[in-house]
Amino acid sequence: MPITESAVLEALKVVMDPDLHRDIVTLGFVKNVQINGGAVSFTIDLTTPACPVKEELKQQSLDAVYAIEGVSHVEIEMTATVRNRNAQNEDLIPEVRNVIAVASGKGGVGKSTVTVNLAVALAEAGARVGILDADVYGPSVPLMLGAQDEKPYTEGQKIIPIFRYGVHTMSLGYLLEDDQAVLWRGPMVASTVRQLLADVSWGELDYLLVDLPPGTGDAPMSLAQLVPLTGVLIVSTPHNVAANIAGKAVQLFKRLNSPILGVVENMGSHVDEATGATTQMFFGLTGEELSQQLKVPYLGSIPFDPAVSRAGDEGVPSVVASPNTAQAKAFREIAGRLAQQASIKALTRQDLVQVDGEGFTKV
Repeated sequence: MPITESAVLEALKVVMDPDLHRDIVTLGFVKNVQINGGAVSFTIDLTTPACPVKEELKQQSLDAVYAIEGVSHVEIEMTATVRNRNAQNEDLIPEVRNVIAVASGKGGVGKSTVTVNLAVALAEAGARVGILDADVYGPSVPLMLGAQDEKPYTEGQKIIPIFRYGVHTMSLGYLLEDDQAVLWRGPMVASTVRQLLADVSWGELDYLLVDLPPGTGDAPMSLAQLVPLTGVLIVSTPHNVAANIAGKAVQLFKRLNSPILGVVENMGSHVDEATGATTQMFFGLTGEELSQQLKVPYLGSIPFDPAVSRAGDEGVPSVVASPNTAQAKAFREIAGRLAQQASIKALTRQDLVQVDGEGFTKV
């Protein structure tokens, strides 16, 4: 009996996306099925190039199709099409598929470090990524990317972002002198955030990560009101004070109808690479406990490692400077989970999937 496309699709219905809880055929991921005798080829088009279960889905698909009688060879091309956020007619950045705000309740939790390394990790996975440094009072992204001496130029009426480590970046730090302080009240902050969105030639991006200043002031409120956010990533540390204030940031964004994509714990337990011994550096509420308290996804913990901050001071993201360390692995895994949550939000809006609780699934 000859192999048919319908037989291939039926076989692939056993392959389930673990987060969307639907099979890859129903989700529309399987495309371009080709059959030539006993040889079968097709494409699996996922929702993000950073999908952390990509290889598992590929292997399950291979096993499913090889189980069809008469199949002698299977080839699968893995691709990704990042879904769009809920953009509106007068969107300031219509070509940006996802806008993810990175927030924290208090300063000193490493929010900018997390933003930079997650952005680079997403770019390494094949995504088109940008960083908007919206911390107008203390812009640090240029320094962390080794681009503090760069000055952007304009083309037409738009500012061209600075490109570093595969990431398009814009920051007020590129536009100010080194010793120039920002002494602005709320309306000027809101106006600046708007300009950094609208007046920059971001181009087509899969993800724009927005590094917000700490707290619940003008910048996060302005961002949530200016563009439809895919969601918000909360960065905290294992301190009760940091966790408590991070909870207030979550409540702010919920009031602004911005989904919370998850919590990341920075400066978690230190892992001795020589012995494998784990040392807990701080003893407050952990990121996982905070996520459970807030009923939002827990995306993972980044181990405490002095090399992370040293790399940032030297202008090289730690995932690039120390790519084989525990912290680099954590950044890449968290980047994949963040992309997963963004995909879940996009697909949920399109009524393709039903997720439980408050619209989130546990990664």
